[in-house]
Amino acid sequence: QVQLVESGGGLVQAGGSLRLSCAASGRTFSSYTMGWFRQAPGKEREFVTAISRIDGSTYYGDSVKGRFTISRDNAKNTVYLQMNSLKPEDTAVYYCAAGVGSRYDSSSSYTYWGQGTQVTVSS
Repeated sequence: QVQLVESGGGLVQAGGSLRLSCAASGRTFSSYTMGWFRQAPGKEREFVTAISRIDGSTYYGDSVKGRFTISRDNAKNTVYLQMNSLKPEDTAVYYCAAGVGSRYDSSSSYTYWGQGTQVTVSS
């Protein structure tokens, strides 16, 4: 069992930055691929980024490439999402997820989910 707790969300102006954190419980954090997804009101959940459990490779959704960076600290059981050059369309609830599936961009690859943190970008 893994519990995930996100933090760092908030209100920011367009062009600004935020860093989200996701702290995981348990001693097997390094064995999970960690992902971030987001969901805006009235829209489906969208893949944002993931970092592989195997070799640390990173993957990004097209809408965030070049602006967002995922990283993990296995010693601290924490994954981070650095978000720069934020846009109003980045407004959503951001969810952290842990899993072992091979399709990093599919929510079905993730078993454990956090409760989400709200990110609001004003224009």
